[in-house]
Amino acid sequence: MTSHLSFGFPGRPVINDVSLRVSAGHRLAVVGENGSGKTTLLRLLSGELTPSAGEVRHQGTLAVVPQELVVTPGETVGDLVAGALATVRSTAAELDRASAEFDHERSSLHELAQILARVEHLAAWDAERRVDVALTRLGACRDLSRTLETLSVGERFRVRLACRLAGRADLLLLDEPTNHLDRDGIDFLTRELTGWAGAVVIVTHDRQLLDDTATAILDLDPSMDGKPVLYGQPGYVAYRFAKNQALHRWRQRYKAETKRAELLAARLDASYEGLSDEWRPPKGSNKHRRATGARIHVKAADRLVEKLKAEAVEVPPPPPVLHFPDLPSMSPLWPPASPIIDVRNPRVHGRPGSAPRLDLPGERITVPPAGRLLITGANGAGKSTLLGVLAGTVGMDRGYRAVLPGARLGVVTQEGERRGAAGPQESRTGFELYGALALELLASGALDPDHLVPVAFLGVLSEEDLDRPVAELSVGQQRRFDLACALLAAPHVLLLDEPTNHLSIDLVDDLTQALRATSAAVVVATHDRRMQDDLHDWPRLDL
Repeated sequence: MTSHLSFGFPGRPVINDVSLRVSAGHRLAVVGENGSGKTTLLRLLSGELTPSAGEVRHQGTLAVVPQELVVTPGETVGDLVAGALATVRSTAAELDRASAEFDHERSSLHELAQILARVEHLAAWDAERRVDVALTRLGACRDLSRTLETLSVGERFRVRLACRLAGRADLLLLDEPTNHLDRDGIDFLTRELTGWAGAVVIVTHDRQLLDDTATAILDLDPSMDGKPVLYGQPGYVAYRFAKNQALHRWRQRYKAETKRAELLAARLDASYEGLSDEWRPPKGSNKHRRATGARIHVKAADRLVEKLKAEAVEVPPPPPVLHFPDLPSMSPLWPPASPIIDVRNPRVHGRPGSAPRLDLPGERITVPPAGRLLITGANGAGKSTLLGVLAGTVGMDRGYRAVLPGARLGVVTQEGERRGAAGPQESRTGFELYGALALELLASGALDPDHLVPVAFLGVLSEEDLDRPVAELSVGQQRRFDLACALLAAPHVLLLDEPTNHLSIDLVDDLTQALRATSAAVVVATHDRRMQDDLHDWPRLDL
Protein backbone atom coordinates (compact mmCIF):
# COMPACT_ATOMS: atom_id res chain seq x y z
CA MET A 1 0.00 0.00 0.00
CA THR A 2 2.77 2.48 0.92
CA SER A 3 6.46 2.53 0.12
CA HIS A 4 8.98 4.66 2.07
CA LEU A 5 6.30 7.24 2.83
CA SER A 6 7.40 10.55 4.37
CA PHE A 7 5.63 13.83 5.08
CA GLY A 8 6.23 16.95 7.11
CA PHE A 9 5.12 20.51 7.60
CA PRO A 10 7.68 23.34 7.22
CA GLY A 11 10.30 22.79 9.90
CA ARG A 12 8.42 19.86 11.44
CA PRO A 13 8.71 16.32 10.03
CA VAL A 14 5.71 14.13 10.87
CA ILE A 15 5.90 10.82 8.96
CA ASN A 16 9.28 9.28 8.15
CA ASP A 17 9.91 6.27 5.91
CA VAL A 18 6.71 4.28 6.49
CA SER A 19 6.21 1.17 4.38
CA LEU A 20 3.20 -1.07 4.92
CA ARG A 21 0.81 -3.36 3.12
CA VAL A 22 -2.78 -4.05 4.14
CA SER A 23 -4.63 -6.79 2.26
CA ALA A 24 -8.30 -7.78 2.18
CA GLY A 25 -9.35 -9.22 5.53
CA HIS A 26 -6.54 -7.44 7.41
CA ARG A 27 -7.26 -4.84 10.08
CA LEU A 28 -4.30 -2.62 10.87
CA ALA A 29 -4.49 -0.51 14.03
CA VAL A 30 -2.34 2.64 14.15
CA VAL A 31 -1.25 3.85 17.60
CA GLY A 32 1.21 6.37 18.98
CA GLU A 33 1.53 9.47 21.08
CA ASN A 34 -0.63 12.52 20.29
CA GLY A 35 1.10 14.42 17.49
CA SER A 36 3.02 11.36 16.23
CA GLY A 37 1.24 11.53 12.85
CA LYS A 38 -1.62 9.01 13.08
CA THR A 39 -4.25 11.26 11.50
CA THR A 40 -1.68 12.56 9.02
CA LEU A 41 -1.00 8.97 7.91
CA LEU A 42 -4.71 8.41 7.25
CA ARG A 43 -4.87 11.65 5.25
CA LEU A 44 -1.91 10.44 3.17
CA LEU A 45 -3.55 7.04 2.60
CA SER A 46 -6.79 8.71 1.50
CA GLY A 47 -5.01 11.04 -0.92
CA GLU A 48 -5.99 14.20 0.97
CA LEU A 49 -2.29 14.97 1.50
CA THR A 50 0.57 14.47 -0.95
CA PRO A 51 3.66 12.77 0.51
CA SER A 52 7.01 14.56 0.35
CA ALA A 53 8.62 11.19 -0.42
CA GLY A 54 7.39 7.72 -1.27
CA GLU A 55 4.06 6.72 -2.76
CA VAL A 56 0.61 5.42 -1.82
CA ARG A 57 -1.18 2.75 -3.86
CA HIS A 58 -4.55 1.13 -3.32
CA GLN A 59 -7.03 -0.85 -5.37
CA GLY A 60 -10.80 -0.68 -5.39
CA THR A 61 -13.09 1.72 -3.56
CA LEU A 62 -12.02 3.86 -0.61
CA ALA A 63 -14.05 5.21 2.34
CA VAL A 64 -12.81 7.54 5.08
CA VAL A 65 -14.38 8.42 8.44
CA PRO A 66 -12.39 11.36 9.88
CA GLN A 67 -12.69 12.59 13.45
CA GLU A 68 -14.53 15.72 12.38
CA LEU A 69 -16.99 16.23 9.54
CA VAL A 70 -16.90 19.51 7.62
CA VAL A 71 -20.53 20.50 7.12
CA THR A 72 -21.82 22.23 3.99
CA PRO A 73 -24.66 24.65 4.76
CA GLY A 74 -28.00 22.99 4.05
CA GLU A 75 -26.53 19.47 3.76
CA THR A 76 -28.83 16.82 5.18
CA VAL A 77 -28.57 13.30 6.55
CA GLY A 78 -30.14 12.12 3.30
CA ASP A 79 -27.34 13.77 1.32
CA LEU A 80 -24.76 11.78 3.30
CA VAL A 81 -26.68 8.57 2.74
CA ALA A 82 -27.00 9.23 -1.00
CA GLY A 83 -23.29 10.03 -1.30
CA ALA A 84 -22.27 6.89 0.58
CA LEU A 85 -24.46 4.66 -1.57
CA ALA A 86 -23.55 6.31 -4.88
CA THR A 87 -21.07 3.58 -5.81
CA VAL A 88 -23.48 0.82 -4.82
CA ARG A 89 -26.32 2.32 -6.83
CA SER A 90 -24.20 3.06 -9.90
CA THR A 91 -22.87 -0.51 -9.89
CA ALA A 92 -26.42 -1.90 -9.66
CA ALA A 93 -27.50 0.39 -12.51
CA GLU A 94 -24.54 -0.77 -14.57
CA LEU A 95 -25.63 -4.38 -14.08
CA ASP A 96 -29.17 -3.52 -15.15
CA ARG A 97 -27.91 -1.86 -18.34
CA ALA A 98 -25.47 -4.65 -19.13
CA SER A 99 -28.18 -7.29 -18.62
CA ALA A 100 -30.69 -5.43 -20.76
CA GLU A 101 -28.19 -4.88 -23.58
CA PHE A 102 -26.57 -8.31 -23.40
CA ASP A 103 -26.29 -10.07 -26.73
CA HIS A 104 -25.48 -13.78 -26.47
CA GLU A 105 -23.61 -13.71 -29.76
CA ARG A 106 -21.60 -10.47 -29.53
CA SER A 107 -21.43 -9.42 -25.84
CA SER A 108 -18.70 -10.53 -23.44
CA LEU A 109 -19.92 -12.95 -20.79
CA HIS A 110 -16.72 -12.29 -18.82
CA GLU A 111 -17.48 -8.56 -18.51
CA LEU A 112 -21.02 -9.31 -17.36
CA ALA A 113 -19.65 -11.75 -14.77
CA GLN A 114 -17.27 -9.10 -13.45
CA ILE A 115 -20.08 -6.57 -13.01
CA LEU A 116 -22.21 -9.21 -11.28
CA ALA A 117 -19.33 -10.06 -8.93
CA ARG A 118 -19.01 -6.38 -7.92
CA VAL A 119 -22.76 -6.17 -7.27
CA GLU A 120 -22.62 -9.30 -5.12
CA HIS A 121 -19.59 -7.99 -3.23
CA LEU A 122 -21.43 -4.74 -2.48
CA ALA A 123 -24.71 -6.60 -1.78
CA ALA A 124 -26.40 -3.77 -3.67
CA TRP A 125 -29.90 -5.21 -3.20
CA ASP A 126 -29.50 -4.84 0.58
CA ALA A 127 -27.83 -1.41 0.73
CA GLU A 128 -30.85 0.63 1.86
CA ARG A 129 -31.58 -1.77 4.71
CA ARG A 130 -27.93 -1.81 5.79
CA VAL A 131 -27.90 1.98 6.10
CA ASP A 132 -31.05 1.96 8.20
CA VAL A 133 -29.70 -0.82 10.44
CA ALA A 134 -26.35 0.94 10.90
CA LEU A 135 -28.02 4.27 11.74
CA THR A 136 -30.24 2.51 14.28
CA ARG A 137 -27.51 0.40 15.91
CA LEU A 138 -25.11 3.34 16.18
CA GLY A 139 -27.76 5.59 17.67
CA ALA A 140 -27.56 7.99 14.73
CA CYS A 141 -30.21 10.32 13.33
CA ARG A 142 -32.55 8.52 10.89
CA ASP A 143 -34.42 11.61 9.74
CA LEU A 144 -33.11 12.01 6.18
CA SER A 145 -34.40 15.59 5.98
CA ARG A 146 -32.51 16.72 9.08
CA THR A 147 -29.72 19.20 8.31
CA LEU A 148 -26.28 18.30 9.62
CA GLU A 149 -25.86 21.80 11.07
CA THR A 150 -28.51 20.97 13.68
CA LEU A 151 -26.65 17.84 14.85
CA SER A 152 -23.89 17.69 17.44
CA VAL A 153 -20.36 16.63 16.51
CA GLY A 154 -21.04 13.13 17.84
CA GLU A 155 -24.35 12.82 16.02
CA ARG A 156 -22.77 13.85 12.71
CA PHE A 157 -19.93 11.38 13.27
CA ARG A 158 -22.34 8.50 13.84
CA VAL A 159 -24.28 9.31 10.66
CA ARG A 160 -21.08 9.37 8.61
CA LEU A 161 -19.82 6.13 10.19
CA ALA A 162 -23.12 4.34 9.52
CA CYS A 163 -23.05 5.41 5.87
CA ARG A 164 -19.47 4.24 5.40
CA LEU A 165 -20.14 0.87 7.01
CA ALA A 166 -23.11 0.32 4.71
CA GLY A 167 -21.01 1.18 1.63
CA ARG A 168 -18.69 -1.86 1.95
CA ALA A 169 -15.60 -0.16 0.54
CA ASP A 170 -12.52 -2.19 -0.36
CA LEU A 171 -10.42 0.02 1.93
CA LEU A 172 -11.93 1.57 5.05
CA LEU A 173 -10.00 4.26 6.97
CA LEU A 174 -11.29 5.07 10.48
CA ASP A 175 -9.98 7.80 12.79
CA GLU A 176 -10.89 7.16 16.45
CA PRO A 177 -14.21 5.48 15.54
CA THR A 178 -15.30 4.72 19.14
CA ASN A 179 -15.07 8.30 20.44
CA HIS A 180 -18.76 9.04 19.98
CA LEU A 181 -20.21 5.54 20.41
CA ASP A 182 -21.83 3.93 23.43
CA ARG A 183 -21.32 0.29 24.39
CA ASP A 184 -24.02 -1.02 22.01
CA GLY A 185 -22.60 1.06 19.16
CA ILE A 186 -19.08 -0.21 19.82
CA ASP A 187 -20.31 -3.81 19.88
CA PHE A 188 -22.00 -3.26 16.49
CA LEU A 189 -18.87 -1.62 15.06
CA THR A 190 -16.72 -4.48 16.33
CA ARG A 191 -18.89 -7.07 14.58
CA GLU A 192 -18.87 -5.07 11.35
CA LEU A 193 -15.08 -4.73 11.35
CA THR A 194 -14.31 -8.35 12.20
CA GLY A 195 -16.51 -9.43 9.28
CA TRP A 196 -15.22 -6.80 6.84
CA ALA A 197 -14.31 -8.33 3.49
CA GLY A 198 -11.91 -5.55 2.50
CA ALA A 199 -8.96 -3.96 4.30
CA VAL A 200 -9.30 -1.71 7.34
CA VAL A 201 -6.90 0.84 8.86
CA ILE A 202 -7.97 2.12 12.29
CA VAL A 203 -6.44 4.93 14.31
CA THR A 204 -7.58 4.23 17.87
CA HIS A 205 -6.79 4.66 21.55
CA ASP A 206 -9.43 2.07 22.49
CA ARG A 207 -7.54 -0.79 24.12
CA GLN A 208 -10.51 -3.15 23.97
CA LEU A 209 -11.04 -2.46 20.26
CA LEU A 210 -7.38 -3.37 19.67
CA ASP A 211 -7.95 -6.70 21.35
CA ASP A 212 -11.20 -7.40 19.52
CA THR A 213 -10.39 -6.34 15.94
CA ALA A 214 -6.72 -5.64 15.12
CA THR A 215 -4.74 -8.25 13.20
CA ALA A 216 -1.58 -6.07 13.44
CA ILE A 217 -0.52 -2.85 15.18
CA LEU A 218 1.61 -0.07 13.68
CA ASP A 219 3.25 2.08 16.38
CA LEU A 220 4.36 5.52 15.17
CA ASP A 221 6.29 6.32 18.35
CA PRO A 222 10.10 6.62 17.99
CA SER A 223 12.10 3.40 17.92
CA MET A 224 15.79 2.51 18.05
CA ASP A 225 16.23 2.76 14.27
CA GLY A 226 14.06 5.86 13.99
CA LYS A 227 11.29 4.10 12.06
CA PRO A 228 7.74 3.11 13.04
CA VAL A 229 7.41 -0.48 14.25
CA LEU A 230 4.86 -2.99 12.97
CA TYR A 231 3.78 -5.53 15.60
CA GLY A 232 2.32 -8.52 13.80
CA GLN A 233 1.02 -10.38 16.84
CA PRO A 234 -2.55 -9.23 17.59
CA GLY A 235 -3.76 -8.14 21.00
CA TYR A 236 -3.08 -5.15 23.24
CA VAL A 237 -1.23 -7.14 25.92
CA ALA A 238 1.10 -8.75 23.37
CA TYR A 239 1.77 -5.34 21.79
CA ARG A 240 2.57 -3.72 25.17
CA PHE A 241 4.92 -6.56 26.12
CA ALA A 242 6.80 -6.42 22.80
CA LYS A 243 7.07 -2.62 22.92
CA ASN A 244 8.35 -2.62 26.51
CA GLN A 245 10.95 -5.25 25.60
CA ALA A 246 12.14 -3.20 22.62
CA LEU A 247 12.38 -0.05 24.73
CA HIS A 248 14.35 -1.98 27.38
CA ARG A 249 16.86 -3.18 24.74
CA TRP A 250 17.15 0.38 23.41
CA ARG A 251 17.90 1.76 26.86
CA GLN A 252 20.40 -1.02 27.63
CA ARG A 253 22.29 -0.33 24.40
CA TYR A 254 22.33 3.39 25.08
CA LYS A 255 23.57 2.78 28.63
CA ALA A 256 26.41 0.55 27.37
CA GLU A 257 27.43 3.03 24.68
CA THR A 258 27.34 5.92 27.12
CA LYS A 259 29.69 4.04 29.46
CA ARG A 260 32.00 3.18 26.57
CA ALA A 261 32.00 6.80 25.41
CA GLU A 262 33.00 7.94 28.89
CA LEU A 263 35.94 5.50 28.96
CA LEU A 264 37.12 6.58 25.53
CA ALA A 265 36.76 10.26 26.46
CA ALA A 266 38.94 9.67 29.54
CA ARG A 267 41.48 7.84 27.39
CA LEU A 268 41.46 10.67 24.88
CA ASP A 269 41.98 13.29 27.61
CA ALA A 270 44.95 11.35 29.00
CA SER A 271 46.43 11.04 25.51
CA TYR A 272 46.14 14.77 24.83
CA GLU A 273 47.67 15.51 28.21
CA GLY A 274 50.59 13.23 27.39
CA LEU A 275 50.95 14.86 24.00
CA SER A 276 51.13 18.37 25.49
CA ASP A 277 53.77 17.24 28.00
CA GLU A 278 55.51 15.03 25.42
CA TRP A 279 55.30 12.54 28.31
CA ARG A 280 58.61 13.99 29.72
CA PRO A 281 60.59 10.71 29.35
CA PRO A 282 63.25 9.82 31.90
CA LYS A 283 66.76 11.01 31.30
CA GLY A 284 68.58 9.14 28.56
CA SER A 285 65.47 8.07 26.60
CA ASN A 286 64.50 9.15 23.09
CA LYS A 287 62.29 12.17 23.69
CA HIS A 288 61.13 12.59 20.07
CA ARG A 289 60.24 8.92 19.66
CA ARG A 290 58.04 9.07 22.79
CA ALA A 291 56.30 12.23 21.55
CA THR A 292 55.57 10.58 18.20
CA GLY A 293 54.11 7.61 20.08
CA ALA A 294 51.82 9.94 21.99
CA ARG A 295 50.51 11.46 18.77
CA ILE A 296 49.78 8.01 17.37
CA HIS A 297 47.98 7.11 20.60
CA VAL A 298 45.80 10.23 20.38
CA LYS A 299 44.90 9.58 16.74
CA ALA A 300 43.88 6.02 17.60
CA ALA A 301 41.64 7.31 20.40
CA ASP A 302 40.16 9.91 18.04
CA ARG A 303 39.32 7.21 15.51
CA LEU A 304 37.63 5.09 18.18
CA VAL A 305 35.53 8.03 19.36
CA GLU A 306 34.46 8.90 15.81
CA LYS A 307 33.58 5.26 15.15
CA LEU A 308 31.49 5.19 18.31
CA LYS A 309 29.64 8.34 17.29
CA ALA A 310 28.90 6.88 13.86
CA GLU A 311 27.46 3.67 15.32
CA ALA A 312 25.72 5.15 18.36
CA VAL A 313 21.97 5.27 18.79
CA GLU A 314 20.10 8.31 20.00
CA VAL A 315 18.93 8.73 23.56
CA PRO A 316 15.64 6.85 23.89
CA PRO A 317 12.98 9.53 24.31
CA PRO A 318 11.08 8.56 27.45
CA PRO A 319 7.37 8.12 26.77
CA PRO A 320 5.41 11.15 27.99
CA VAL A 321 4.42 10.59 31.59
CA LEU A 322 1.54 12.45 33.18
CA HIS A 323 2.83 14.29 36.28
CA PHE A 324 -0.54 14.52 37.96
CA PRO A 325 -0.61 17.28 40.60
CA ASP A 326 -1.36 16.61 44.27
CA LEU A 327 -4.93 17.89 44.21
CA PRO A 328 -6.50 18.89 47.53
CA SER A 329 -9.45 17.26 49.23
CA MET A 330 -11.98 19.81 50.42
CA SER A 331 -13.02 19.47 54.07
CA PRO A 332 -16.21 21.43 54.80
CA LEU A 333 -16.30 23.12 58.21
CA TRP A 334 -20.06 22.80 58.71
CA PRO A 335 -21.85 20.55 58.52
CA PRO A 336 -18.93 18.12 58.37
CA ALA A 337 -20.73 15.60 56.15
CA SER A 338 -21.79 18.13 53.49
CA PRO A 339 -21.16 17.15 49.86
CA ILE A 340 -19.18 19.54 47.70
CA ILE A 341 -21.86 19.36 44.98
CA ASP A 342 -25.48 18.43 45.66
CA VAL A 343 -28.00 18.09 42.80
CA ARG A 344 -31.59 16.96 43.33
CA ASN A 345 -34.48 16.20 41.01
CA PRO A 346 -32.75 17.59 37.88
CA ARG A 347 -34.56 18.20 34.62
CA VAL A 348 -33.19 19.91 31.51
CA HIS A 349 -35.50 20.59 28.58
CA GLY A 350 -34.69 19.50 25.07
CA ARG A 351 -35.53 20.97 21.70
CA PRO A 352 -39.15 22.02 21.18
CA GLY A 353 -41.25 18.94 20.63
CA SER A 354 -38.50 16.53 21.75
CA ALA A 355 -37.86 14.64 24.98
CA PRO A 356 -35.93 16.31 27.82
CA ARG A 357 -32.16 16.12 27.61
CA LEU A 358 -32.16 14.98 31.24
CA ASP A 359 -34.98 14.02 33.57
CA LEU A 360 -34.24 12.35 36.91
CA PRO A 361 -37.29 12.90 39.11
CA GLY A 362 -36.68 12.07 42.76
CA GLU A 363 -32.93 11.49 42.19
CA ARG A 364 -30.18 13.04 44.32
CA ILE A 365 -26.62 13.12 42.99
CA THR A 366 -23.95 14.12 45.49
CA VAL A 367 -20.18 14.52 45.20
CA PRO A 368 -18.59 14.27 48.66
CA PRO A 369 -14.99 15.31 49.46
CA ALA A 370 -12.60 12.80 47.85
CA GLY A 371 -15.67 11.02 46.45
CA ARG A 372 -15.91 9.00 43.26
CA LEU A 373 -18.71 8.61 40.71
CA LEU A 374 -18.77 6.75 37.38
CA ILE A 375 -21.58 7.76 35.01
CA THR A 376 -22.51 5.38 32.17
CA GLY A 377 -25.36 5.01 29.71
CA ALA A 378 -26.28 5.00 26.06
CA ASN A 379 -25.80 7.95 23.73
CA GLY A 380 -28.52 10.51 24.39
CA ALA A 381 -29.16 9.30 27.93
CA GLY A 382 -27.94 12.62 29.36
CA LYS A 383 -24.43 11.88 30.64
CA SER A 384 -22.91 15.10 29.27
CA THR A 385 -25.96 17.09 30.35
CA LEU A 386 -25.68 15.77 33.91
CA LEU A 387 -22.00 16.69 34.04
CA GLY A 388 -22.96 20.16 32.81
CA VAL A 389 -25.52 20.42 35.62
CA LEU A 390 -22.93 19.33 38.19
CA ALA A 391 -20.48 21.88 36.77
CA GLY A 392 -23.08 24.64 36.72
CA THR A 393 -22.71 25.26 32.98
CA VAL A 394 -26.13 23.79 32.09
CA GLY A 395 -29.22 25.33 33.64
CA MET A 396 -32.15 23.30 34.89
CA ASP A 397 -35.84 24.02 34.35
CA ARG A 398 -36.51 21.92 37.44
CA GLY A 399 -34.33 20.86 40.34
CA TYR A 400 -31.89 22.06 42.96
CA ARG A 401 -28.12 22.50 42.89
CA ALA A 402 -25.80 23.58 45.69
CA VAL A 403 -22.01 23.91 45.79
CA LEU A 404 -19.90 24.51 48.88
CA PRO A 405 -18.45 28.04 49.03
CA GLY A 406 -14.85 28.15 47.84
CA ALA A 407 -15.04 24.85 45.96
CA ARG A 408 -12.87 24.79 42.84
CA LEU A 409 -14.12 22.70 39.91
CA GLY A 410 -12.04 21.39 37.02
CA VAL A 411 -14.06 20.43 33.94
CA VAL A 412 -13.16 18.62 30.70
CA THR A 413 -16.00 18.55 28.17
CA GLN A 414 -16.28 16.46 25.01
CA GLU A 415 -16.19 19.52 22.78
CA GLY A 416 -13.22 21.12 24.55
CA GLU A 417 -14.76 24.48 25.46
CA ARG A 418 -12.19 26.64 27.19
CA ARG A 419 -12.58 29.58 29.46
CA GLY A 420 -9.97 32.30 29.47
CA ALA A 421 -10.64 32.57 25.77
CA ALA A 422 -11.50 36.21 25.22
CA GLY A 423 -10.06 37.02 21.82
CA PRO A 424 -9.11 34.73 18.93
CA GLN A 425 -8.35 31.35 20.49
CA GLU A 426 -7.05 29.59 17.43
CA SER A 427 -4.22 32.04 16.77
CA ARG A 428 -2.98 32.05 20.37
CA THR A 429 -0.39 29.70 21.79
CA GLY A 430 -0.98 27.26 24.60
CA PHE A 431 1.08 29.40 26.97
CA GLU A 432 -1.01 32.48 26.07
CA LEU A 433 -4.35 30.72 26.53
CA TYR A 434 -3.22 29.11 29.77
CA GLY A 435 -2.12 32.51 31.09
CA ALA A 436 -5.42 34.12 30.05
CA LEU A 437 -7.36 31.41 31.88
CA ALA A 438 -5.22 31.87 35.01
CA LEU A 439 -5.89 35.64 35.00
CA GLU A 440 -9.62 35.09 34.50
CA LEU A 441 -9.82 32.61 37.39
CA LEU A 442 -7.73 34.87 39.59
CA ALA A 443 -9.98 37.88 38.89
CA SER A 444 -13.09 35.86 39.75
CA GLY A 445 -11.60 34.52 42.97
CA ALA A 446 -11.61 30.93 41.64
CA LEU A 447 -7.82 30.56 41.78
CA ASP A 448 -5.53 30.41 44.79
CA PRO A 449 -2.11 31.65 43.58
CA ASP A 450 -0.44 29.25 46.00
CA HIS A 451 -2.09 26.28 44.26
CA LEU A 452 -1.47 27.20 40.62
CA VAL A 453 -0.47 24.18 38.49
CA PRO A 454 2.03 25.23 35.76
CA VAL A 455 1.14 23.72 32.41
CA ALA A 456 4.72 22.63 31.69
CA PHE A 457 4.80 20.72 34.99
CA LEU A 458 2.18 18.23 33.83
CA GLY A 459 4.32 16.78 31.03
CA VAL A 460 1.35 16.36 28.69
CA LEU A 461 2.78 18.79 26.12
CA SER A 462 6.31 19.89 25.32
CA GLU A 463 7.33 23.54 25.61
CA GLU A 464 7.74 23.57 21.83
CA ASP A 465 4.09 22.51 21.41
CA LEU A 466 2.91 25.06 23.98
CA ASP A 467 4.65 27.77 21.98
CA ARG A 468 2.64 26.87 18.88
CA PRO A 469 -0.85 28.21 18.07
CA VAL A 470 -3.45 25.85 19.51
CA ALA A 471 -5.01 25.45 16.06
CA GLU A 472 -1.79 23.81 14.83
CA LEU A 473 -1.91 21.10 17.50
CA SER A 474 -3.40 17.71 16.71
CA VAL A 475 -6.83 16.88 18.11
CA GLY A 476 -5.17 14.67 20.72
CA GLN A 477 -2.73 17.42 21.73
CA GLN A 478 -5.63 19.86 22.09
CA ARG A 479 -7.33 17.28 24.32
CA ARG A 480 -4.20 17.17 26.50
CA PHE A 481 -4.30 20.96 26.70
CA ASP A 482 -7.95 20.84 27.81
CA LEU A 483 -6.95 18.45 30.60
CA ALA A 484 -4.17 20.83 31.66
CA CYS A 485 -6.67 23.72 31.78
CA ALA A 486 -8.95 21.69 34.04
CA LEU A 487 -6.06 21.09 36.46
CA LEU A 488 -4.75 24.68 36.44
CA ALA A 489 -6.47 25.82 39.68
CA ALA A 490 -5.81 22.57 41.60
CA PRO A 491 -9.55 21.75 41.75
CA HIS A 492 -11.32 20.05 44.62
CA VAL A 493 -13.58 18.29 42.11
CA LEU A 494 -12.73 16.94 38.63
CA LEU A 495 -15.63 16.51 36.19
CA LEU A 496 -14.47 14.58 33.11
CA ASP A 497 -16.64 13.86 30.07
CA GLU A 498 -15.21 10.99 27.98
CA PRO A 499 -11.66 11.71 29.20
CA THR A 500 -10.04 9.00 27.04
CA ASN A 501 -11.25 10.49 23.74
CA HIS A 502 -8.34 11.36 21.42
CA LEU A 503 -5.69 10.55 24.04
CA SER A 504 -2.85 8.12 23.42
CA ILE A 505 -2.94 4.68 25.02
CA ASP A 506 0.00 5.41 27.35
CA LEU A 507 -1.60 8.62 28.62
CA VAL A 508 -4.94 6.84 29.18
CA ASP A 509 -3.17 4.32 31.41
CA ASP A 510 -1.41 7.11 33.36
CA LEU A 511 -4.62 9.12 33.73
CA THR A 512 -6.60 6.14 35.01
CA GLN A 513 -4.03 5.47 37.72
CA ALA A 514 -3.95 9.16 38.69
CA LEU A 515 -7.73 9.40 39.00
CA ARG A 516 -7.78 6.41 41.31
CA ALA A 517 -5.07 7.89 43.54
CA THR A 518 -5.92 11.61 43.72
CA SER A 519 -7.31 13.18 46.91
CA ALA A 520 -9.76 15.33 44.92
CA ALA A 521 -13.29 14.18 44.17
CA VAL A 522 -13.70 12.74 40.65
CA VAL A 523 -16.75 12.27 38.43
CA VAL A 524 -16.19 10.46 35.13
CA ALA A 525 -18.68 9.91 32.32
CA THR A 526 -17.29 7.38 29.84
CA HIS A 527 -18.18 4.75 27.28
CA ASP A 528 -14.60 3.36 27.31
CA ARG A 529 -15.06 -0.29 28.23
CA ARG A 530 -11.53 -0.78 29.57
CA MET A 531 -11.77 2.36 31.73
CA GLN A 532 -15.14 1.19 33.06
CA ASP A 533 -13.48 -2.08 34.03
CA ASP A 534 -10.56 -0.21 35.64
CA LEU A 535 -13.03 1.86 37.71
CA HIS A 536 -15.38 -1.02 38.48
CA ASP A 537 -15.22 -0.43 42.25
CA TRP A 538 -16.46 3.19 41.99
CA PRO A 539 -20.09 4.08 42.77
CA ARG A 540 -21.91 3.93 39.45
CA LEU A 541 -24.86 5.82 38.01
CA ASP A 542 -26.28 4.21 34.87
CA LEU A 543 -28.60 6.60 33.04
